[in-house]
Amino acid sequence: MQQSIGISLKKLRKQFGAFVAVNDLDLEVGAGEFVSLLGPSGCGKTTTLRMLAGLDFPTSGTISFGDQVVNDLTPARRNIAMVFQSYALYPHMTVRENIAYPLKKRGVPKAELPARVAAVARLLQLEPYMSSRPKELSGGQQQRVALGRALVREPDIFLLDEPLSNLDAKLRAHMRTELIELHRKIGKTMIYVTHDQLEAMTMSSRIAVMRGGNLQQFDTPAEIYQRPANVFVADFIGTPSMTLLDADLHRRNGSAEVRIGGTTIALPDRHVAPARANIAPIKLGIRPEDVVLDEVGFPAEVKVVEPTGHECIVLFALHGTTVKARVPAHVRLDMGQSAKISFRTSKLHIFDRATGLRMS
Repeated sequence: MQQSIGISLKKLRKQFGAFVAVNDLDLEVGAGEFVSLLGPSGCGKTTTLRMLAGLDFPTSGTISFGDQVVNDLTPARRNIAMVFQSYALYPHMTVRENIAYPLKKRGVPKAELPARVAAVARLLQLEPYMSSRPKELSGGQQQRVALGRALVREPDIFLLDEPLSNLDAKLRAHMRTELIELHRKIGKTMIYVTHDQLEAMTMSSRIAVMRGGNLQQFDTPAEIYQRPANVFVADFIGTPSMTLLDADLHRRNGSAEVRIGGTTIALPDRHVAPARANIAPIKLGIRPEDVVLDEVGFPAEVKVVEPTGHECIVLFALHGTTVKARVPAHVRLDMGQSAKISFRTSKLHIFDRATGLRMS
């Protein structure tokens, strides 16, 4: 295969009448990166992918593959390959014929076909099924054939549109592993559209979180989880999601503290600087794993206990809101029970309540 190339999106915009589906998107994807476009339905991720593929044309802005602006190129001239949610295999063809079909359409000499098809079959471990037809294959095997049909063309860029969403949970987990290994082997640039944060977090080198056509954050999975850029990202990423509490940030004599109802929490030094005023209304964020049972903590009530095997997800009522916590399975808590909880102060997240943007 040829060397990988990167992707550059500059002020990319797509409007359908008055509706803005993608709003001045700037994105730089490095050569060989696996980047996920992640967000809820209607966020603009699929529209962005369609513009990359040449299926939709931008209202304004530029799309570059390497040094070449491709806005006006047809899909066939972009040297991309797409893998869809639907496998779109030809039911009357064998696996071998399905994989070879794109080469035949391109007029590749017949003498080259066996070697190129065999190489893809080895890579995807499809060799035992080459004479089978799609109806004889499992969902995961069919998806591998769809990947094989894309790989055999030797494209510069792979575009994947929720390719695992038709699979059951166990098979999706298996296919995630296979996609990670495939990307490692071929080293090609991949853009992966998904609404499933687990897929994005486990497979991507970086994630572009989108909402309402706007880019919210573009960073590594670890950075997005540990330092979400705003309240939307904080709430969207994580299972269960971050607890967000209305609170007030007080700064006095070089120190800072948060007040929630009648409770006060002293903050580490790193939280002092963001407080531009002596009192600032904030959203206080805390991940479930950073909520702990503590005899000197805040009085709370156990509302819901959800066992997951090695741990329980517990919802506590605190100051008229709900706080989510991860609790070891051996700790016995019953609904309606009183408990005391505290937060790991070094893990608190502070967001401006008016703008939703991260302060610290």
